Amino acid sequence: MKTADEKRELRYGWTTGACATAAAKSACHALLFGEFLDPVEITLPKGQKPAFALATEQFDQDTAISSIIKDAGDDPDVTHQARIIASVRRGEPGSGIHFFAGDGVGTVTREGLPLAVGEPAINPVPRQMITEVVGEICAKANVPADMQITIGIENGLELAKYTMNGRLGIMGGLSVLGTTGIVVPYSCAAWIASLHRGIDVARSAGADHMIAATGSTSEKAANDIYHLPDYALLDMGDFAGGVLKYLKKHPVKKLTLAGGFAKFTKLAEGHMDLHSGRSQVNFEFLASLMAELGADEAVQAQVRSANTAMEVLQIATNLGLPIAEKIAQKSHEVALSISGGKTGIELLIFDRKGKLVGRYG
Repeated sequence: MKTADEKRELRYGWTTGACATAAAKSACHALLFGEFLDPVEITLPKGQKPAFALATEQFDQDTAISSIIKDAGDDPDVTHQARIIASVRRGEPGSGIHFFAGDGVGTVTREGLPLAVGEPAINPVPRQMITEVVGEICAKANVPADMQITIGIENGLELAKYTMNGRLGIMGGLSVLGTTGIVVPYSCAAWIASLHRGIDVARSAGADHMIAATGSTSEKAANDIYHLPDYALLDMGDFAGGVLKYLKKHPVKKLTLAGGFAKFTKLAEGHMDLHSGRSQVNFEFLASLMAELGADEAVQAQVRSANTAMEVLQIATNLGLPIAEKIAQKSHEVALSISGGKTGIELLIFDRKGKLVGRYG
């Protein structure tokens, strides 16, 4: 039976880019008309028109500053409840609209991202949204759209430690993201997009071998073998499909998939999302593999009634049956079929202490 929380419809939220757009619109209006818009309405790329309440507003000499507290809805977003700050001031005549990284927003330092090295990490769609709203207000005030726009994220440098930005070469803070303006709860689209950008950055840096790991233990254990640079390490988490599908069109010479036995048991059966809430270990499947390895009916029954995948691994280990090797082989077959076969794939399976227990490819 579902709990009340499971029955409740999950709330959508707003991207950092949408919040930055609304804050910039209000600040620009205050700079040119002397009044902050509160609430401030914007139009998202697909036509929705949300309104945002300001958290703060102020004038600082020739600069108008406003902020909005981001609501990511029910998505596990690291920037949920973060303060997104926009500062707007006039630029030199004819200079157009220029973007700057404020406190908590990073700067691009590596090739492969959709922004040039040295640019503030404000992605193309948020830039376009901000440019449009600022242009509209300047047109309303009958002045040229020559503005300097600085976007900041309160505590962004600390929050960035919980993202993949450092490996992507975004230093000094977070990225201002968003393609639709809306955060779909538990879509984890931002994580998958970061994985794609990670592959792009590694390819641009000339990496022909990458490690995609389900967690920090397996990543460290795998890289103790290969000693790859940090930009070649992909924090895949549960999103095996996000990595493998992208490699179909953007292949590399070699990908090492590293993870725990339970996660790859699910991949071996064809699951692309390895999260425990979206795919489960199939003990019947494990029992059938144990049978292929020679386990008798009594052992198969023991596997079917096991509480965890690690319990199955222990049963197999005690009997000298290479179940982890079997799971590695099955996972390799699935991974090759999804990635299109253009990337050489290796599977490494580790136990919870980081000991290699299965390898294939």
